[in-house]
Amino acid sequence: MGTEYSAKSFKSGNSVAIRMPAALGVEPDREWTITEDDGELHIRAKVPAKKKINVDKFWGKAKGLRVPERRDFDERPSTIAARMAKEAE
Repeated sequence: MGTEYSAKSFKSGNSVAIRMPAALGVEPDREWTITEDDGELHIRAKVPAKKKINVDKFWGKAKGLRVPERRDFDERPSTIAARMAKEAE
């Protein structure tokens, strides 16, 4: 088993909090999953979500760039009917 540390719980608003000893190297502002099993608390760090790219600043800047048509799905029957009606004109 690993090293054992002592921690004390305290009231924080309407919650109870436990300070983690600095020796554990826990970085601040991290999210955790806590499970309870027969009175034992098990604490696991949540995997951080992948960061998303904000395209607001460069979307539409590449003039003349055409997005290729997607062919990885079946067309809707209404789309097929509309295309056929347009071709029949």
